[in-house]
Amino acid sequence: MRAGSRTTRAMTRRPRSPIPMLFGLGLCALLALPAAAQQNSGGVPPYEPDLLKLSEILGALHYIRPLCGAAEGTRWREEMQEMLDAEQPSDTRRGQLIAAFNNGYESYRQVYHSCTASAQLASQRYLEAGAKLSRDIAARYGSN
Repeated sequence: MRAGSRTTRAMTRRPRSPIPMLFGLGLCALLALPAAAQQNSGGVPPYEPDLLKLSEILGALHYIRPLCGAAEGTRWREEMQEMLDAEQPSDTRRGQLIAAFNNGYESYRQVYHSCTASAQLASQRYLEAGAKLSRDIAARYGSN
């Protein structure tokens, strides 16, 4: 993950959505998965595609939320780091997860230079998708 410059734009304050908090709760449940139970015989957990997608979502949120005025600082990068710390992936898996995060960040950085209605919609949809994905992974694989 690399530092990138972002331009933040002051926006009229709206009531805060509970989605960021719910996303964090879903990710907390995901982080509770026992590392030893996460891996199948190939050394990659069965939910790897979901983790890659979640990493990409976190990267996109790391760019687009501050762009649209969310005062969250480095929250999404920190969530990614916590996921990596909990997963304790091999160097190869770690590289793939970080590449997915960076891809999410870069894809939005290339498209959005200011907070537009489309950027706000993308942010909201990614918050919802990330929260759902976190909950689904924890529900599906948390009891293994």
